[in-house]
Amino acid sequence: MCVDNDSRPPITPIAGGSAGGKELKLTSSDGTKFMAYAARAARPTGAGMVVIPDVRGLHVYYKELADRFAEVGVDAVAIDFFARTATTEDRGDKFDFMSEVPKTKPETLQADIAAGAAYLRGKDGGQVRALFSVGFCFGGALSYLQAPTDLGYAGVIGFYGWPLGLKRWPDRPKPIDAAGRYKAPVRSIFGGADEGNRQADVK
Repeated sequence: MCVDNDSRPPITPIAGGSAGGKELKLTSSDGTKFMAYAARAARPTGAGMVVIPDVRGLHVYYKELADRFAEVGVDAVAIDFFARTATTEDRGDKFDFMSEVPKTKPETLQADIAAGAAYLRGKDGGQVRALFSVGFCFGGALSYLQAPTDLGYAGVIGFYGWPLGLKRWPDRPKPIDAAGRYKAPVRSIFGGADEGNRQADVK
């Protein structure tokens, strides 16, 4: 995971306020209903953000991050990864996410992200005109992999997103292999002392 369980997103001055956040279930293309959290901007800018969590799934950190986006005018939806495998919807400190992550599949992860994008483009999600994704660690790699899709992103952002692929799961798609097909700008953010992403890999 990328942040401690008791960490929360930084609180910045409220620019537009939030119209409120809510728990909901989205439906993927295979009919699976999965947990999500959506936050609407009180004064929308037309931008929307798909929040792709770290390995913990829909942890409270990412719900609050969606709220922070809404407060600055960006409609946001944070998604969960584990509807097909986990026996609980609790994503708190006791959730054994590391046993669940290997059970996920690239195609169903992508289908769930696409459902999040569709939600933001729909009436309930704000009918956003400029769609972005942001992901963290495991989700950072997934965010990079949004760039070559046909979902029409205005840009994608990855925090420490493993550009050469997820080292614990080497069979997963590698963002670097898809770079030649990117259709959207990509912003990569790394920590200088991050031992997981060596500087040579980042370059």
